[in-house]
Amino acid sequence: MAPRITDGSISSVAAALRAGEVSAVELMQAALARHDAHDEKLHAYKYLDADAAMAAARRADERLRSGDASPLCGIPVSVKDLYGVSGMPTFAGSARQLPDDPWSRDAWLVRRLLEAGAVIVGKTHTVEFAYGGVGMNPHWGTPWNPWDAEVPRIPGGSSCGAAVSLWEGSALLAIGSDTGGSIRIPAAFSGVVGHKTTKGRWPTDGVVQLSTTFDTVGALTRSVEDSIHFFGSVDPRWGDPSPLFESLTMTSVEGLRIGVPRCAIWDDCQRDIRDVLNVALSELDSAGAERIEVDGRLIDDAYELYMTGGIGKAECHAFLSARLPQWLELLHPTVGARLENPLALDSEAYRQAIAKQRRMAAFAAPLFGDTDILVLPANLITAPPVTDVVDDLARYVEVNGATLRPTCPVNLLELCAVSLPAGLDASGMPVGLQLIARGGDDEALLGVALAVERVLGTGLERMGVPPLLVDGSTSG
Repeated sequence: MAPRITDGSISSVAAALRAGEVSAVELMQAALARHDAHDEKLHAYKYLDADAAMAAARRADERLRSGDASPLCGIPVSVKDLYGVSGMPTFAGSARQLPDDPWSRDAWLVRRLLEAGAVIVGKTHTVEFAYGGVGMNPHWGTPWNPWDAEVPRIPGGSSCGAAVSLWEGSALLAIGSDTGGSIRIPAAFSGVVGHKTTKGRWPTDGVVQLSTTFDTVGALTRSVEDSIHFFGSVDPRWGDPSPLFESLTMTSVEGLRIGVPRCAIWDDCQRDIRDVLNVALSELDSAGAERIEVDGRLIDDAYELYMTGGIGKAECHAFLSARLPQWLELLHPTVGARLENPLALDSEAYRQAIAKQRRMAAFAAPLFGDTDILVLPANLITAPPVTDVVDDLARYVEVNGATLRPTCPVNLLELCAVSLPAGLDASGMPVGLQLIARGGDDEALLGVALAVERVLGTGLERMGVPPLLVDGSTSG
């Protein structure tokens, strides 16, 4: 039984824990065994303390025995190394550990998880200060995308170790952050689900800042069902997933109006990836959904402002200059070169960029027209080999722009979105379908995503097991 404990949905594992069919200690032992089996190649974690994880699992068992068992009690969770976690170092992907005060105090979302009895396994690798969508970390090594067993390909970033930890089986839930796509990009490239929450829905307290304008926190999971379980467990409006599940009125895609924006993102999508997405959308059509073309010019304009307006660069550089000035000189060129010549926060150019961003966000609602949801690719290109970008800054910048292209408009327009697996491209690498909803409609978005998943299947059902993990000890 133990080798398969980590294969179930979070809901089913939580039910088994509450029923006493399995203990949190047994679950953690299985999770750590998965880590030991695959870590040498997958390299998902910057920091993992097995003894501390086992001690936390024993405390979770005490809560389970006492009846104080929330729906996340005993569930193994990985946390992006951008979050403060008490007793754990924070590097934020940089070459040197950040000061313990305040970066080793529990971030808001970490506190919510711990209050719910979740067990933190360790901290997963991130791009240096989360500044990039490629997923490389030249300081500590780049996690291996498990969908190519022979060639190390980028996992997507900046939450690069998060998705990999899910396939490894060491975590059933992976906490990340999303500033321009940093949850959805690795979800798409690595074949899992990633939910970018509405800006301001949850505090970013205790998370190393990239951009005060765009930063959001959330999670990657192995299914939409798991995402809903997590969201309902930690969101203060719910506090339990059961009422959230009960509130989801969309049980099928029958009558779902899917908006397909006319925009350059679709035009520039790699042909085989577009083919995979069209197959998935055709399956939704056959199940009763309706596709409607909508004017997507605002999406293209949002991408242009995100990439050229300098908002994120200005805010990241200002944060480092004020809080971590010594770290600026340690930045790897893939990050440091792109942070050069930032706008000053008190400059007229920065104020104008912020004003333009707010105007765009204010006019985002008409994008949807009479539709329930918008769809875009979550990745435009096949995840390239790490060797293609590691020593070539120009190529890195090109790939980084391609990774951000379909996702960053969502952040600039203050919307919410989910990436879920749609299939495999011609190279056998995952393709992500991005569902986008109006800002504040996270619950409705998750309901639609669940209905879509029931048609398309989970990543495991649709794509199978990543080749690197086909060895009899896959994580599901």
